[in-house]
Amino acid sequence: GDTLSNLLEFAGHRVVRLNHVGDWGTQFGMLVEHLRDEYPAALSIETSQDVDLGDLVELYKAAKKRFDVDEDFKTRAREGVVKLQAGNEEEVAAWHALCAASRVEYQKIYDMLSIKGLEERGESFYNPFLNGVVEDLEKQGMAVESEGATAVFLDGYTNRDGTPLPMLIRKSDGGFNYATTDLAAIRHRVEMASEDGGERANRVLYVTDAGQSQHFDMVFAAAKLAGYVPETASLEHVPFGLVQGEDGKKFATRSG
Repeated sequence: GDTLSNLLEFAGHRVVRLNHVGDWGTQFGMLVEHLRDEYPAALSIETSQDVDLGDLVELYKAAKKRFDVDEDFKTRAREGVVKLQAGNEEEVAAWHALCAASRVEYQKIYDMLSIKGLEERGESFYNPFLNGVVEDLEKQGMAVESEGATAVFLDGYTNRDGTPLPMLIRKSDGGFNYATTDLAAIRHRVEMASEDGGERANRVLYVTDAGQSQHFDMVFAAAKLAGYVPETASLEHVPFGLVQGEDGKKFATRSG
């Protein structure tokens, strides 16, 4: 992403380097609940800077293991995400502490690689816009109820058994999904007027791993169908390869 930004700036384009960090979602509900039990110091803004990210990574792995085997913990984690998305003060305070601790470590990598000019705008930034996305898609008749959740069904996308493949935008517990956030981000980047804070970009590059190709195909298709993408704007996924573990499977931070 940084290389592409440098090339486009050199070619004379005005480039906004948005760092869409994954600072929202199930993993935070899971980690917050585990830290609440095991490492409360990480949940305070005053002490989070003293928490080594290595410790957080190990706790993250432990939280994932608990999430996989402990139904009560899984329920708490999912409820925690909903509380976070709803702006619950305690959950938000814990989230700020975790982000602060993480930010210290990844800034070291950016400094090492001389990456400058990044504007951090994670998934959390778009939280106030998520309900609006769902309501608009429901109003247009694109979003429908599916097994208690809210989903968009697009032509040409099916499961392996041939049944329609849903793109979930709201879970049955009221929480939102990656697709909802990405649709809100598209509206902000290409549809929202600059005086309202939008970018009004004519080209948006998404630099992520190839494993998200279908996700972006569906999100882009839904955004265009909903009328969120002007004819003058282009949405492009720029995929890179996957980091694999010794077992040949995609490397997962949550499991180590």
